[in-house]
Amino acid sequence: MMMAQIQQQKDRVDYTPKKFVMWLIVFSSFMMFAALTSGFIVYVGGKGKGFDMAIPPIFLYSTITIAVSSISMFLASRAAKRLQFGSQRLFLWITIALGIAFFALQVNGWSQLVDMGIYFVNPNASQSFMYVFTGMHLLHIVAGLLLLLNSLVGSYRNIPQVKRVFWMEMSAIFWHFVDIIWIYLYVFLLLNQK
Repeated sequence: MMMAQIQQQKDRVDYTPKKFVMWLIVFSSFMMFAALTSGFIVYVGGKGKGFDMAIPPIFLYSTITIAVSSISMFLASRAAKRLQFGSQRLFLWITIALGIAFFALQVNGWSQLVDMGIYFVNPNASQSFMYVFTGMHLLHIVAGLLLLLNSLVGSYRNIPQVKRVFWMEMSAIFWHFVDIIWIYLYVFLLLNQK
């Protein structure tokens, strides 16, 4: 009887501080991307030289991929809250697969940039920003994939529902943020192409 009460007490952990830390991470990451795009604007304003290139179409495909992954993440979170563990796992697997596909598309986008003669180091430094924007975003994708994997592993374990939902919420916050940031970057890149 006493052990069951101790376990119930552990299950009622207040996750609010941890969620606040996640929001701090999201906010600081947002500020970093805002600083990068501001740096680009200042550089272009001073040099008068923009991207001077067309954004490869593969970046549109990666945008569609990550937008769909946000939908599957929403469905996974909803399934977790409804105790539909099979659906939760399915949608988490789909989200992870789409995240990996997004990563591959972005790397392929770099390959297309190289084929266009656009390198990280070149006389038009504004083109280097393309690599910086996408590279920093890919680091966030890797972090998001790790969070998703943690949620997926947790869905297979016998852990309290409150902890399972907490990890899903943390993963969802970060994954949706990564999605929104990419859409912001993609629109920014489109507006600054030739």
